[in-house]
Amino acid sequence: MPLMEHIRELRNRLLKALLGLAVGVAIGWFLFRQSWNFITAPYCDTAIQGLTGCGKDGHPLIVTGVFDPFFVRLKVAFVVGLVLSCPVWLYQLWAFIAPGLYKREKRWTYAFVGSAVPLFGLGAFFAYLAMARGLHFLLGLTPAGVKPFITIDTYFGYAIAMLLIFGVAFELPLVIVILNLAGVLSHSFVRKWRRVMIFLVFVFAGAAVPSPDPFSMLMLAVPAVFLVELAEVFVWVNDRRRARRASVYEGLAQNEVSSLGLEDAVDAEPR
Repeated sequence: MPLMEHIRELRNRLLKALLGLAVGVAIGWFLFRQSWNFITAPYCDTAIQGLTGCGKDGHPLIVTGVFDPFFVRLKVAFVVGLVLSCPVWLYQLWAFIAPGLYKREKRWTYAFVGSAVPLFGLGAFFAYLAMARGLHFLLGLTPAGVKPFITIDTYFGYAIAMLLIFGVAFELPLVIVILNLAGVLSHSFVRKWRRVMIFLVFVFAGAAVPSPDPFSMLMLAVPAVFLVELAEVFVWVNDRRRARRASVYEGLAQNEVSSLGLEDAVDAEPR
C-alpha cells in the first residue's frame, strides 16, 4: 500500500484499540471495589503483625489530597481496562503487522503471543505471593513508637511495579526461544554464556524489585532461572533438529539457483 494508506490503516487500528480500552476502563470503573480488594489483599495479610489495615489493630491506607480518591479509582480502572481489553488491542496490533509477514514468521508470532500472556500471568502470580512478604519486611523496619501511615497512591505504585517487573522478567526465556527460532541465537552461545545470564538474572532481580528483602528477590530470580534452563533445553533440541535436516544449498553449483520457499514468496506479495 502507499504510505498514506499505511497511515490511515494505523489510525483506524489505533482508534479501534482505544475504543476497546475505553470500554475496558468503563467496566473497571464499576468493578473498582472487587479490584481494589484484590490489589490490597497482600497489604491486609500483614495485619497479623498489626502493621497495616484490615484488622482492628492495623493502620489503614490513607489519602492526603481531595482528588486522590478519584485519581486512584481512575488508575485502578485503567489497569483493569488494559487487562480486560488486551484481546482487542493485541488483535489490532496483529492485524496491522500480519500482512507484511511470511507464513513462517506468522507461526512464530502465534507462538510468541500464545506464550507471552501465560508467562506474564505466571510472573504476576509470583509477584502477588511476594508482595505480602515484602511489605512485612519493609514495614517491619518501622522504629518503635512510629505508626506507618501509607498513602493509597504509594501502595498502588508499589503493587503495579511488582506486577510489571515480575511479568516482564518471566518473558526472558521466550526472548531466547524466539531468537533461536529466528536463527540468531545458537545453543553453543547459550551454553557459553549460561552462567553470565543466570548471574544477570539475579542482578536484575536485586536491582528491579522495589522491596530490598531477599525473599522477594528470590521469588523473582529462582523461577526466572528455571525458565531460562527450560529455554536452553528447547534451544538444544531445536539445534539438533536443524542439524539433522539437509541444507537447501546442498549439492548446488556456485551459479545454480536454489528452490527456496515459493510458498513464502507468494505469501509475501503485497496486498
